[in-house]
Amino acid sequence: MIVWINGAFGAGKTSAARELIDLIPNSTLYDPELTGTGLRTLLPPKKLAEVTDFQDLPIWRRLVVDTAAALLAELGGVLVVPMTLLRQEYRDEMFGGLAARRIPVRHVLLAPEETILRARIAQRAEGPGEADGPDPAGRWAYDRIETYRSALPWITGDAHTIDNGALTPRETAEHIAEAVRTGTAPACEIVQTPEPTAETVAAGVLLFDEHDRFLLVDPTYKPGWEFPGGVVESGEAPAQAGIREVAEEIGIHLDRVPKLLVIDWEAPRPPAYGGLRLLFDGGLLPRADADRLLLPGSELRGWRFVTEEEAATLLPPTRYARLRWALRARERSAVLNLEAGVPVG
Repeated sequence: MIVWINGAFGAGKTSAARELIDLIPNSTLYDPELTGTGLRTLLPPKKLAEVTDFQDLPIWRRLVVDTAAALLAELGGVLVVPMTLLRQEYRDEMFGGLAARRIPVRHVLLAPEETILRARIAQRAEGPGEADGPDPAGRWAYDRIETYRSALPWITGDAHTIDNGALTPRETAEHIAEAVRTGTAPACEIVQTPEPTAETVAAGVLLFDEHDRFLLVDPTYKPGWEFPGGVVESGEAPAQAGIREVAEEIGIHLDRVPKLLVIDWEAPRPPAYGGLRLLFDGGLLPRADADRLLLPGSELRGWRFVTEEEAATLLPPTRYARLRWALRARERSAVLNLEAGVPVG
């Protein structure tokens, strides 16, 4: 489990986190700022100059998720993460990536009054002996208050909020520990496929535009892009599952049964159970229909039409191999039998 402590700069996240690991048994502190510091050393200056905040670097968001998952796999218990997170799409990406790894996240917001927040920033920024006045970090923190204020509606709707303006770091940590213990700070409701208990059958559908590009969607609950589709339900025909999933995910109702392109067998590799993966040809999606495409915000954050070459940078390797053979099958008006993305028979 992860306890993610959110809040503006100066809210007391790190101080509370240090106290919290003494209150929650078998807990470890992970500060994603360290990951950002490492990237400042590893990445070339030209790349760093493209952003003003390391959170805008996709590699930082991926590394935070991977590092948190690796720490929990190595140490177990609870990971306490003090980190300001003001972009909802970044929250969806990172918490969704953790949910895809079956790691629940309890989101807590420390929200002192703004006057107290500003006083804390001033106290931290105006250290003695500084000839040049407030340091740049302090000015940056003041500039971010408006961003924090704008983000409050979605954060307060998602996180358990604690006004710690009059609390010491220890008292704040006690409030967090109690909220986690009692479930007042519940695990975030990230939409994800239920954990399988046996091999599964899944159906995906390729939808094409007038330029023969195909549609991919970007799930909030796992890393990497995906074809529209999902797990075939008990007693359901795979093609009908593809039709249902397309309607549920993007609001497009197919008026014909899609044609099967490939059937791919994935070997079970614990903790995954593997199973059969079918990919269908959903045909042309007219521009007018694409313009009316709807995304469920809890499941998908985006969609785009891509070429085969562009898909190589978006899809995981096994999914990309399946796609490549599906496109070859479409060109040949054939159906291919795959095992782990490789044709057999």
